[in-house]
Amino acid sequence: MVAIRPFKGFTPKPELADQIAALPYDVMSADEARAITQKNPLSFLRVEKSEVEFAASESPSKEAIITKGRDNLLRMIAEGLLIQDSNPCFYLYRQKMGAHVQIGLVAGASVEEYHSGTIKRHEFTRKDKEDERAMHVDLVNANAGPVFLTYYHRSDMDEFVSRCIAQKPDIDFVADDGISHTLWRISQPDQIQKIETIFQSIPTMYIADGHHRAAAAGRVQSARKSGNAHHTGNEEYNYFLTVIFPDNQMYIMDYNRVLKDTNGLSETQILDKLGEKFEVAKLSVSTAEEARPKKRNEFAMYLNGNWYTLAIHPDRIPNDPVDSLDASLLQNEVLEPMFDIRDPRTDNRIDFVGGIRGLEELVRRCQVDCKLAFALYPTGIDQLISVADSGRVMPPKSTWFEPKLRSGMVVKML
Repeated sequence: MVAIRPFKGFTPKPELADQIAALPYDVMSADEARAITQKNPLSFLRVEKSEVEFAASESPSKEAIITKGRDNLLRMIAEGLLIQDSNPCFYLYRQKMGAHVQIGLVAGASVEEYHSGTIKRHEFTRKDKEDERAMHVDLVNANAGPVFLTYYHRSDMDEFVSRCIAQKPDIDFVADDGISHTLWRISQPDQIQKIETIFQSIPTMYIADGHHRAAAAGRVQSARKSGNAHHTGNEEYNYFLTVIFPDNQMYIMDYNRVLKDTNGLSETQILDKLGEKFEVAKLSVSTAEEARPKKRNEFAMYLNGNWYTLAIHPDRIPNDPVDSLDASLLQNEVLEPMFDIRDPRTDNRIDFVGGIRGLEELVRRCQVDCKLAFALYPTGIDQLISVADSGRVMPPKSTWFEPKLRSGMVVKML
């Protein structure tokens, strides 16, 4: 069973929600965040990415940066920009991006279930990023940004959500990027019990995005548990902020690769070597988007101003949940043997381009600082779940989820 619980969340003053709620801290640089907060001083980036409070020429300590974020959060609460609910609530958070709609349940998820593996992961975390996020959770004393979870969809939960969203929302706005964000508060005891009962029959949940936030919540809980002689398991630090979406509403975009050199290979040599493992065909397209791969195990390559489609020979696809992923096939069949990229996490000759930027960005990069690019078909949520169920991890940069959850829509204090 999955244990979730409601909490007394802080939500933005409704008429200011569009200014307060912000994109996640990790999808922009410090300079980009500074530009946003200079234009919009109410942005929640001042809590989640509080280096914006310091000049680019300064070098404050991590502790000083995060302490500033804590002060900013407390100031937003004191000034009534963020308002706490008087009773524990669940929340429904709907996002619309074009034709895509997804509705997630905002809830506290059990840290113990994260530790035990009931909440399953599919990525490694980096210690430096985990250290920083754990310090943020601890010093700010809050989960400022949510972890993105998924579960196998259920008709009873779908029906319940449909009834709830027929009511007037508490927060509703369209962000500058055209994505709409809508929030409903679920505060009635019978509705809360209904949600808890449904989730008690769900055997597991999966982290879609936010592995470092989940790991940070786990570390803070362990530290506070060991330091609390009266620990009961009911303290707020035992539950971390999540938005939980049904698997059939997930939208995963492609995550593409650009290479800064060809490892000494000529265009002819590259095509010949690829021809040993792929069906290679030169494409005649008027736009980059027309070259987009149409199915799994198919890639597109941009080289010297031309697009090619690459369909891997079926006998080269392993019967394995990780090695059969397109990101793995590209790494194992192309990037390492042909271009000597052994560790894509650390090799500075490779870069990654999220699908939200489109394939035109691959062309642009090849005109500016790269030599060739590979476009991938998006990883499926079924593949993500299969990898998580196997207890293994996906290759780096395998999934790009859209739309991004806004930080500051709901804040959970510890």
